[in-house]
Amino acid sequence: MRVAVNFLPEQSRIEAGKWFWVYHIRIENDSDSAVQLLTRHWRITDGRGMINLVDGEGVVGEQPLLEPGQSHDYVSGCPLNTPHGSMEGHYTFRRTDGSLFEAAIPFFPLAAPATAG
Repeated sequence: MRVAVNFLPEQSRIEAGKWFWVYHIRIENDSDSAVQLLTRHWRITDGRGMINLVDGEGVVGEQPLLEPGQSHDYVSGCPLNTPHGSMEGHYTFRRTDGSLFEAAIPFFPLAAPATAG
C-alpha cells in the first residue's frame, strides 16, 4: 500500500480554522488469489488530540475486486480544524474462499506548511 498526501491551500479556509488535505492511496494485491475490498476504518486525529473514527463500505463508493498483481488507486480528502493531524486505519477484504482479513493503512501525518497557518 502506498500513500501520498498533499495540503490544499485553495480548499482550506485558514482564517476560519479549516485546513484540507488530499490523499492518494494505491492498494496492491500481492497475494495469489483475488480479494475484494469491503470496508474501511479510519482513525483521524487532529492537532488537539481529538479523534474521529470513520467506518464505511468500500472507498469513494467502490468495492474493487483485485486479481493477483492488480492495484487500485483512489483519491479522497480530509478536513481538519487544526493545521496538523494524522490518519491511520485498516481495510477489510474478502478472499475468494469467503474468509476476511484486515490490511493496515500505515500512519501518515497531515501537516500544513508553517506559512499557511
